[in-house]
Amino acid sequence: MDLKLDGLKSQDCHILMQQLLVVAIRCILPNKVRVAITRLCFFFNVICSKAIDPKKLDDLENKVFTILCQLEMYFPPLFFDIMVHLIAHIMREIRLCGSIYLQWMYPVKRYMKVLKGYTKNQYHPKASIVERYLAEKSIEFCS
Repeated sequence: MDLKLDGLKSQDCHILMQQLLVVAIRCILPNKVRVAITRLCFFFNVICSKAIDPKKLDDLENKVFTILCQLEMYFPPLFFDIMVHLIAHIMREIRLCGSIYLQWMYPVKRYMKVLKGYTKNQYHPKASIVERYLAEKSIEFCS
């Protein structure tokens, strides 16, 4: 029996990392490794909140470098691809653009699924979507 997680979307992985990974590794990994991974999960919990205190950004940046150094001590170099390296730059992104919560694509993806559901004519999907969207908005306006 394969115990694999396939077909996860980005939001699913986000929830797994922030909420469930901490519980899943609780009794499995050695203490030092578990602490490093748990600190990374808590770091993502903080930066993904709706509001971040600008005064705490420097402290968070120092913490993320400490966490990455701890991970480098316990995991082989093959573990560290460009995605892990991007964690080091995420605080700069927050300073420039604001909260990560405001930059998420999850609401856009959900709405695109709704719009794709409007497609009834496979040969002209854009026209079909526009037609159904206008009909729905007209009914909302009239009611």
